Amino acid sequence: MVQIKKIAPGIILCLLLAALAWLLGNIFPIVGGPIFGILLGMILNNLIRIPSPFNNGIHYTSKKILQYSIILLGFEMNLFNVIKVGGQSLFVMLFTLSASFLTAFFVGKALRLRGKMVTLIGVGTSICGGSAIAATAPVIQAEDEDVAHAISTIFVFNILAVFIFPALGHIFGMSDIGFGIWAGTAINDTSSVVAAGASWSSAAGNNTALTFATIVKLTRTLMIVPITLVLAVYTARNSNKTSTGTNFRFSKVFPWFVMGFIIVAIINTFIYIPAPFPFILVAIGKFMIIMAMAAIGMNTHLKKLIANGSKPIFLGLCCWFAVAGMSLLVQAIMKSW
Repeated sequence: MVQIKKIAPGIILCLLLAALAWLLGNIFPIVGGPIFGILLGMILNNLIRIPSPFNNGIHYTSKKILQYSIILLGFEMNLFNVIKVGGQSLFVMLFTLSASFLTAFFVGKALRLRGKMVTLIGVGTSICGGSAIAATAPVIQAEDEDVAHAISTIFVFNILAVFIFPALGHIFGMSDIGFGIWAGTAINDTSSVVAAGASWSSAAGNNTALTFATIVKLTRTLMIVPITLVLAVYTARNSNKTSTGTNFRFSKVFPWFVMGFIIVAIINTFIYIPAPFPFILVAIGKFMIIMAMAAIGMNTHLKKLIANGSKPIFLGLCCWFAVAGMSLLVQAIMKSW
């Protein structure tokens, strides 16, 4: 009870900000609730000095509730659909993931950006935008400023993708399935994938591109699992190099919330759950992400964010070009076989 009393005020504050951000995200879906959550948290943090009794709950929301939200997103996954469509897009996905991470590594070094920020932008671009950043941040022990930079960067290219991808797809003369694979493997966030796919399908007069893009995107989301495991081991081993007398233990660094995500996805696939409940649980998970983003916003200093503003955007642009270009290239090579 003592612990609950310590964290309750901060959690309630995050919940109230998230409710407002969620409403704004519904009014302006192209921006989305998580972005509004970060913005509202930053505005509050920079307008007033948040009283110390709220700090424990804000910290708990930005770390623990963020992890719990990823578990609930597993109710969005149907592994049969993943296997069916994933087989056709897996080859493209492997190359786009590699292109994004290599670009993030080399461009990030050239720009002298912090390694954790580079990792978050690379993961957000290559996997699934804000959800991937949310899953990766606690694993690599990222600072809240790094998370804010990464989410803001991904947001910029999410908006651009909704308008640019359908237009370019028509210029390139892509098929419905070809555009679905391209959108599903190259657009960052699920909401933007759906928006771009819906725009294409509306013009095409069928839902083939939308359906294919959405399933490819959800399949891509599963890449969170191996990536976070690798990053957990890498981060722990690097930490051990800077400390003496410490033995590496995988159980200490394993991101257990990712295991929860897998278990929930398996349950959702093999056990019948009445129709409204998975949708409700996923919606709760997404709302919890907004809460966590509001908490991160309250831990973010605007001056620090502005100081490095252009470099993360340029890194995100390079990663985005790498992913979109690689997806088109691999599809073209596969067609020629």
